[in-house]
This record gives sequence, C-alpha cells and structure tokens, in this order.
Amino acid sequence: MQRKKLIVVGNGMAGIKCVEEILKIAPEHLDITIFGAEAFPNYNRILLSKVLQGEHALQDIILNDWSWYKRHGIRLLAGQPVRHIDAKRRFVETASGLRATYDALILATGSSPFIPPIPGTDKEGVISFRTIDDCERMSEMSKSYRKAAVIGGGLLGLEAARGLLHLGMETQVVHNAPYIMNRQLDRVAADMLQRELESQGMQFYLAKNTTRITGRTRAQGLRFMDGTRLDADVVVLAVGIRPNIELAQRSGILTRRAIVVDDFMRTSDPNIFAVGECAEHRGVSYGLVAPLYEQGRVLARVICGHETEPYNGSIPSSQLKISGVDVFSAGVISGEGVETAVQNYDAVCGTYKKVTMHNGKIAGAILFGDTAEGAALLGFVERGAAVAELLPRERAASPAEAAAEALPDHETVCACNRVSKAAIIHAITDHDLTSAEEVKVHTKASASCGGCRPMVVGIVQYMQSSKTTDKPQKQKAVGTPAEAPICDCTVHGHSSMKQTITDAVNQGCRTIPDIMSQLGWKKAGGCTICLPVIRFYLEMAGVVNDEERIAARKAQSHVFYADQSYYQGVRIRIDDGEASEPVAAGIQRIGERLRISWQDVTLPYPVSAGVSYGTGSPIGILVQGIGISASPAGWEVYLGGHAEHPVREGQLIGVAEQEEDIVRLVSACLQWYRQNSFYDEPLWAWVERTDVLAIREIVLDDDMQRELAEKLSRRSLKAYAG
Repeated sequence: MQRKKLIVVGNGMAGIKCVEEILKIAPEHLDITIFGAEAFPNYNRILLSKVLQGEHALQDIILNDWSWYKRHGIRLLAGQPVRHIDAKRRFVETASGLRATYDALILATGSSPFIPPIPGTDKEGVISFRTIDDCERMSEMSKSYRKAAVIGGGLLGLEAARGLLHLGMETQVVHNAPYIMNRQLDRVAADMLQRELESQGMQFYLAKNTTRITGRTRAQGLRFMDGTRLDADVVVLAVGIRPNIELAQRSGILTRRAIVVDDFMRTSDPNIFAVGECAEHRGVSYGLVAPLYEQGRVLARVICGHETEPYNGSIPSSQLKISGVDVFSAGVISGEGVETAVQNYDAVCGTYKKVTMHNGKIAGAILFGDTAEGAALLGFVERGAAVAELLPRERAASPAEAAAEALPDHETVCACNRVSKAAIIHAITDHDLTSAEEVKVHTKASASCGGCRPMVVGIVQYMQSSKTTDKPQKQKAVGTPAEAPICDCTVHGHSSMKQTITDAVNQGCRTIPDIMSQLGWKKAGGCTICLPVIRFYLEMAGVVNDEERIAARKAQSHVFYADQSYYQGVRIRIDDGEASEPVAAGIQRIGERLRISWQDVTLPYPVSAGVSYGTGSPIGILVQGIGISASPAGWEVYLGGHAEHPVREGQLIGVAEQEEDIVRLVSACLQWYRQNSFYDEPLWAWVERTDVLAIREIVLDDDMQRELAEKLSRRSLKAYAG
C-alpha cells in the first residue's frame, strides 16, 4: 500500500512532538518530509537560556539528532524555509525553488520575536533572543562590549539577562510595568525575585517606557518617556513573540492573531493543520511547551485516522530557568472574582506560596524558593479542584518529599511529556533508579522545560525513604505540643487534658478540685504549672469563675508576661507614624478600641498585636501575632507573625473595608485561637499547625465570624466589669 505523504513545515518542538507521536501510533503509515528554517536538527528552544548561562553546551539541548531522522526514514530539509503553499494542487515550495507534494500538511512555523515600534531597533548592537544564532551573536558581542540593556522583564528577558551576566556583561533590565514578571507573579513574589537577581548583579529600571534606542548607526543606549537615559552597548529585545502566520496568510488560510484551528487542529483547509505557537485555538495562542505538546498528541491521532478526544485548551504554567532561582506560576493569579486561598511567606527561608481561588475552585498558584509542589498545584488548577483539597496534610521528611507523597499516583508530573507519578514510581521500582537524572533518561520526565524536576526529586526521595520502612514515617506538624505530661501532678498531656476537661464539664464538673478528682491528680491542689492550664481549659469549656480568677491574679502578683502566670490581655502597638489624616485617625480608633476590649481577655500564651499604615511600618506588622494594616481596599489582617526566634511572617487572613468589620474579623481570629490552641502554644505555632486556609474558612464565614466575635466580646465585657 502506498504511504500517504505528510509534510511538516517547521522543525521545532511542537511539530517534531507530533511526528514522534505519529511514529508511536503508525510508524509505517506515512512518508514524512520536514522543512526547517534553521540549519540544525530539532533542539529544545526553551533551554537556550541555559546555553547562554553556560550550564549546557549546544549538543546538550539537541532533542533529536541527525541520525534520528535517518533511522525513522524522515526526510529533513534543514535551512530550507517554505515560501509558498499551493492548497489546490497540494504542494509547497521553498525559497530556493524546491517543491514537494503532500496529502496532509502540518504548519508548525512557530513564532518570531516581537519587535516593538521603537525608533532604532534596526541599529547595530540591537538583537533579539530566540535562536541558537542569537546566542552565538550575544556571546560574540560580550567579547567587545561591557554594558547591556534588556528590554523586557518577563521570563525571556530575565533569562537573557542572566545569560549576559554569565558572559561578563553589566546587565540592566528595563520593564514598562511596576514589577517584573507581572503576568505570572504578584508583587510579593516579584520583589523577592528582584532582590535575588540584584544579588547576582542584575540592575532594574521599572515602570520605564523606552521611546528610542540612541546612537547614530550603532546602539549607544536608551531614552525613556520621562526624559531619562540609560547607556548600553548592546540592547536585547525580549518583549514577547509574534506567531509566524505570513505563509498561511499568503495561501488563503484563515488567520487572526495566529492560524485559526478547531479542536482537532484543522485549519480552514481540511488538508492543512497547524500546531504550536503559530496556532490559535478558541482565541488563544500558546507560547509554552506543555500546551504545544498536548496539541501535538491530539493532531498525531487525527493524522493517523484514530479517534481522539478533542483539544480543549490548556492551563498556562511557567517556570523561570535561572540557576539557583526557583519560580513557578500557573493559572489565574489576579482579576475579577479571584481571591487568595493560601498565602505563606517565609522571609528567613526565602520561600513564598500563594494559591488563588474563584468560586470555591483552585484557580492559580505562585511558588518562589521551593517549587516542589508545582506539579501537584498545576493538577489542582487543571481540574478545577475544590479549595478544600488544599487542607493541610501531615508533613514528610522534606518539603519536596511531602509534596511527592501528597500527589495522587494518577496525577501528571511532567506535563510536557505526559509522565504521571505512577509511571515514575514504576520506573524507579523496575530499574532501581536513585536520581532524578536517571528518571529523566527512563521516562523523559523533566527532559523538556525542566519545570517538574523538583517534584521528580521529591518522588525519588519519597521512594528511597519508603525502602527503609514498611510505611513512610510522617512527622508531627510543627507547633503541636508533645503529649508528655504537663507536670508531675498528672499523666495527661495538653491534648488529652483539654478533651478530658471538656468531657468532665459536660458531665457536671465546674471547679478545679472537681477536675483534679475526675482526672486522678497525683498532688492535691496541683502546682503553679498545672493550675493555669486547668483554669484556662475550664474557661474554654464554658466554665468561668471570675472570683477565683481575680484571686489567682492577686496571689500571683500578675505581670503581663510572667512565666507561669495567668496570661491576660493583648499587648497592642499603635503606629503614630506618618499617614494621611483619615488613615491615622482610623489607626488610633481601631487600636484604642482593641486595647480596651482585649485588656482582660485570658490567653493561652502572650499575644502581641499592631495597627499601622502599612507592612513597612517600624512596628513590624508582619512580625506581630495579629497585624492590622491600612490598604487601598480598607484594612488587611495578618496572623501568626513572630519577631524572635523562630522568626515568622504573618499570613494574610482577609481584608475588610470598614473599621467595624476589621474589629469583628480580628476578634474572631483571637477567639478561634483561644478555643482551639493548647495552653502555652504561641499563636504562630498554632497558625502553622492549623493552617491558614483552615483558619480562613472559619473566620471569613459571616455567621461564624459574628458568633466568635460576640463570644469574645461577652467574655471581655464580663472580665472588664469584674
């Protein structure tokens, strides 16, 4: 049977992925010819930055060498760009006049760098960053010139800038937005990334609009809209990509921003298909490798005449490819109706995690410093998982291992090559693999963009720890008090005592002697250690003896932070620094109101709070147990900060517009802490043990918030009156 002729225009990652899938399905079905504009075999374009940074040689990023084409009987015409398609007679023609006929044609023409309409982009010394040739030109320029400017603070611009630093050039990044990677990150993550890159030598000029590249015939610098200038010998343009659609346009194929395709990657001509960056599906064209590979898999089955599920679009995800800097972003991180579900910032460890939600579903994620959870969070975003799935799990021996253990076996780890956790586990087990590099060889996981490598490492660690025990041991959550006896008077630890006291109260016990008798106290009357514990748990169970509490305070000569005393009253700091008059007045009103209402509230551990105009205030809102900060949206509440060892950053709990609302919210937070913590458990430790998401679900519920705040208010008024 005569084989059908397939022509692929484009030798990049999307087109060749489709060919690889075709070879898996029907290796003898088609006579394949590939035209490539570049004089190279198929290579991993997204790792060009690693070549520029000196981490890979050119040979390291070749995906399929010359022998691969020969081995599979594929005719590769490298360095032969196609200039014309005759759709009626079904042939293509190259710039050199070479013709080839087809039964099916795949357009995988990719994209080109977008050249902004700035005067001077045609000058010598101005270059884009897209191909192997671009890398070689930048390397040559670095031998003669010292100062470079990169226009564009997105993924590509930062990766190019890091490569220029490696080449020994003084490198300045110019970006028209107020912070870098503004499409993928929020301000917190972007600022963390900027500080890290500045420590490596990068310089930044943000919120700058370039109006001209200066110099007569060769680039000498940039001029900005605000009148300022920047000197530069080399200017790199990295402001985006433009789909290569000219060939399709000349051939009468429907195009908009890119080549329009349906769910099976067909263009307006039934014999012509498009895949990759040049394709526009449901109004979207993708510039990331995972969506392009998903398209290629669907198209391969269509070309081979097999039934297939349609391509329904992809969730965008990205990972910065700079050595020593781990940044991950996926899905929707801002916009109308998008709210924060999880936000953890650890300034000491240099890590940040934010998960967004929309209508109760996980919508997006940002990770900085530790991206091991990237694959798991991407899976949540892709299937629109409920926010409840983010509830805390017990931690494993390391963050990467914890993420690996929590990831379901069926979830995809490597989106580029569609490798699941189960496939990686089977490979590790079957071949006794001990490293992520070995896993890559056997499964291709992390072989493309490398974004899933932290998860692959975590799975390897998890499997290795599983070998040492029948069941991987799980660590107790940070901050959970050990179940050692509270003191020599009893065998009970905090958890069992709290529950036992609650049960005893339900059975009619109302006094400390009753509790000691019920719990079999060893020492009559107890001691200075256990008495405050019993008294506090009794109060949380609903029994309050104000006369006894006052007597206890007098007997102990209570001081605010006395070591085994009856902890009472929140220490509140009110910022009297610079702020607009309305904000300053609001700070004073909120602070004084909380000071009065919280001054006699009993606590499991001393609590500090602060009210200020912003997180940069000298009183350190983010290292207070409860932090209240003015913001454009009203007032923000942070919970669980700690200024001493171990230093902890407060986590954002919620935002309220009115002063009354913010007082109710922080009161609900304080009361929820009182009810659910253990005695002598610091607020920061309770937050880590409980998890911010679980706390939010309670205190942001209107009914629960009101109930908790009223309960605290009643207790405060009663204590104040006593």
